[in-house]
Amino acid sequence: MTAFLIVRAEVEPSVRDAFDTWYRDEHLPDAVRAFGAVGAWRGWSNVDDRVHLAFYEFADLAHVNRMMGSDALKQLIGEFDRHWQGKVTRTREVVESIQAI
Repeated sequence: MTAFLIVRAEVEPSVRDAFDTWYRDEHLPDAVRAFGAVGAWRGWSNVDDRVHLAFYEFADLAHVNRMMGSDALKQLIGEFDRHWQGKVTRTREVVESIQAI
């Protein structure tokens, strides 16, 4: 079944515009290529305007699990931290789809 990596970031308001531009133009396209993801999408929360969510879609859970231990992920984390350390905190979740209607 399809699986997803979900990245939740809390972004300081002072860097929101720069973060949004960087994620749109650089990080999301780079991550999709590096991960071998089926696709990705992202958005800002309507509940808390500091919260940015990115969803990366994979063909199956095995692919996500391989990617989570990969050098590609480590490199992207390093690049993310280089730009945003101290200004953005984030968490990651891996979810396998068990039902779709």
